[in-house]
Amino acid sequence: MTTFDFTPLFRTSVGFDRLASLIDSASRADSSANSYPPYNIEALSETSYRITMAVAGFSEDELNIVSEQNILKVSSKKAEDSDDESVKYLHRGIAKRNFERRFQLADYVRVSGAQLENGLLHIELEREVPEAMKPRTIRIQSGARLIEGKKARKAA
Repeated sequence: MTTFDFTPLFRTSVGFDRLASLIDSASRADSSANSYPPYNIEALSETSYRITMAVAGFSEDELNIVSEQNILKVSSKKAEDSDDESVKYLHRGIAKRNFERRFQLADYVRVSGAQLENGLLHIELEREVPEAMKPRTIRIQSGARLIEGKKARKAA
């Protein structure tokens, strides 16, 4: 397994503390253990996304979507079927198991809606950068300098 050294990145950037832990957790994840249910992630525009999960056989009441602290958790609690002796399966390929799928969300990404249609769960995501975080122009002052809230005399 290849390891990455993020030291050069941390020397020239601020606020990317979680980057190393995200990449580390992604590299440790066992892909075969986390394959149910299948899903797609789409970029609809520069600020909107959609996660589509195949949840055939689940009703809205059996699905739970929770967004908390940059983590989106989609889980299911399948209602227990009574063991009906009159049903004899020759092949049972439709999964009826509970699941929990977690998605790490970037800062300022929020869930804007969800709908269940034809066995697909669509979760709409929107990136909303606060006004204070948007780029702004800083005016450069010349001449007098401010020292402790008072104007300083210009040195001659």
